[in-house]
Amino acid sequence: MATCEFIQLSHGDGVAAITLNRPPLNVLHMPMMAEINAALEGLVADDGVAAIVFRAQGKAFCAGVDVADHTPDKTPEMIRLFHGIFRKLAATDALTIAAVQGAALGGGCEVACFCDIVLASDRAKFGQPEVQVGVFPPVAACVLPLRVGLGKAIELNALGGVVDAAEAHRIGLVDRIFAADQFDGGVEQFLSQIRGLSRPVVRLAKKATVLAARRQIVAHLDEAERLYLDDLMKLADAHEGITAFLGKRPPVWKHR
Repeated sequence: MATCEFIQLSHGDGVAAITLNRPPLNVLHMPMMAEINAALEGLVADDGVAAIVFRAQGKAFCAGVDVADHTPDKTPEMIRLFHGIFRKLAATDALTIAAVQGAALGGGCEVACFCDIVLASDRAKFGQPEVQVGVFPPVAACVLPLRVGLGKAIELNALGGVVDAAEAHRIGLVDRIFAADQFDGGVEQFLSQIRGLSRPVVRLAKKATVLAARRQIVAHLDEAERLYLDDLMKLADAHEGITAFLGKRPPVWKHR
């Protein structure tokens, strides 16, 4: 793929890494999403990839999707690009891993929780605060019930909750926690286990494990996307929330 401005791509010994490179917060805007989609197209087609790792530069893993891309004129293209990332991840038989060193919020939490395995620094935090700006997280609506159970998923998605790494681990959102000063070494040690295994066997084992869940998630995402574009975007409160955030003022909800 062409040289990227907002991500870094590396690939070797069966493990590929997509590093978010828009520090300090790695906010996802549409050009960055386009680069991630392009990178994933090549990786999903490569049977020699045993694992795809999402990492990040800066103090945050990802603070979410740029709120400026939620305006009515941009939302359909933003959703197409953003959900394209997850449809590609759902199609790969490679393990998908999120290495979360800082805050993973909104769309950043969705990237993390959609991955098969989440590795976290003890300074990481996770949350879906979208409701505070008048929208909801369609991807988290699909995958969090499977990861953390229906009740906790509703709490995170419908109330905009944020949890620290320890709580995320307790509820099943995070698989392993490393001390912040040992995080990079812990991630590399974890990846070394994958590098020592047969790549096609790893891929087949993952494929067999996610067969039913994969179909469920893709179907759920189609429906959640429809709710977002056809129902949510017709609400006055959705537009009020975005407008208020961009105007740096509290929203005045009309409850319609």
